[in-house]
Amino acid sequence: MVVGGGWGGLSAARHLRALAPELEVVLLERNPSFFSMPLSNKWLAGLVDEKLLTHDYRAAARAYGYAFLQAEATAIDRDARRVHTAAGTLDYDWLVLAVGIRHDYAAWFGDDGRAADAARQRFFCAYTPGGEFRALKAKLDAFKGGDLVMTIPPPPFRCQPAPYERALVIAHLFKTRAVPGRLTLLDPNPPPQRFADVFEEQYKDQVTVLPHARIKSVDPFAKTLSTEFDDLRFDDALLMPPQQAGDLAWQAGLIGRDAQGKPTGWAAQDPLHLNAAGDERVFLVGDLIDRASSLFGHYPKSGHLAARLGRIAAQEIAARSRGQAPETLLPESSCFVTARLSPQESLRIGTHYRIRGDGMIVQTTKQDADFNPRGEDVDWAKGMFAELFG
Repeated sequence: MVVGGGWGGLSAARHLRALAPELEVVLLERNPSFFSMPLSNKWLAGLVDEKLLTHDYRAAARAYGYAFLQAEATAIDRDARRVHTAAGTLDYDWLVLAVGIRHDYAAWFGDDGRAADAARQRFFCAYTPGGEFRALKAKLDAFKGGDLVMTIPPPPFRCQPAPYERALVIAHLFKTRAVPGRLTLLDPNPPPQRFADVFEEQYKDQVTVLPHARIKSVDPFAKTLSTEFDDLRFDDALLMPPQQAGDLAWQAGLIGRDAQGKPTGWAAQDPLHLNAAGDERVFLVGDLIDRASSLFGHYPKSGHLAARLGRIAAQEIAARSRGQAPETLLPESSCFVTARLSPQESLRIGTHYRIRGDGMIVQTTKQDADFNPRGEDVDWAKGMFAELFG
C-alpha cells in the first residue's frame, strides 16, 4: 500500500506495479486530483497553463494497473500492519509512506489553537497540495496595495529555492500591475545571491528583504509579528512556519531523535534502503524523511528527488517480497528555478550522490544559469508527468 499521492507516492505505485506485478498495489490519497508544486510559481505569474499541472489519479491508476482510493488516512497501526481511513481499514504487507510535510504552527503559537487556526485560514502559505494554490492566486489578484509580509521557514524545508521564486513572482506582479504595495521578505538566512541581486536591480520599490530575521511571535488578529530586531505590522501575509514530517509520521511513531533525545521533526529511515528505522515493512519516501548523511544533512526536498526515492522503495519491496537482497541504489535530483522574469532567466540545479568507501553518502551539486531559457523546465515537467501518469 502507498499512502500519499505526491511525486514520491505516485512513483512508488507506478514502479511497484511494473516491478512486482504479483503484488496488489493500492494508492491512498485524500485529494481528488494532483496539482504540481513544481512550476506552480510560474502558474501564479500566468506563464504556464493550469492543465499542465493538474492530473487525474484515476487515469494514472488505469494506465499502470494499480488501485486508487480517495480517502484520508487517519492512523497507522504498525503492529497489526493496518491503515485506518475515513472509509474503513486496510491491511498491508508492505507500506510506502509518502505524506510530505506539515506546518509547525506550535513553534509560534504553542498550544493556542485559535491563533494557529487564524494564521492557517487567513494567512495561508500554499505550500502543500490542496485548494490553497487557487486561494493564493485569488489573494494576489485581489491585493490592491499595502504591506504584504512573507516569512521563510528555517531549513530544512520543501524546495528551498521556491519561496524566493514566489517572492520574485509577487514583486513582478506588483510592478507590472502598478500595485502600490511592498513585499517584506523575512528570512532567517541570507537570501540566495542571484535573487538578492534581482530584487536589488529590478524591484527595489516592491521588495524589502530582511535577512537573519527569525520569527519570535505572531499575532494573526492584530496583524503584527516580531523578529529579534523588528516589530512589523502587515495588511496581508503569507505566513510559513517551520516545517516537519506529515501528521501520520508522528502518529505512527516514526520521528527520529537527535543526540539529546529530542524529536528531529522528520521521519527516521535507513538512508541506503529507505525502510523506517526499526521497521522493514514500512518505507519512507519524499519530503518527510530525516537526514540522509552527516556530510550534507537532508536530501533536497524536491519533486524530482521524491520520485526517485519512490522508485527505489518500489525496487526494495519488489526484491524483498521475493526473498531477494535488494540492490543499493541512490537518487538524483534535477530542479529548475526561475531567477528572473523579465528578461527570463533560469537556474538548473543538479544533485548527484555516491557511497563513499566508509559507507557514507556523498552529495555533489552543480548549478547552471541559463540566460536564454527555451522552456526546458516545462519539457522536464512533461517528461516527469508522463512517467507518473502514463
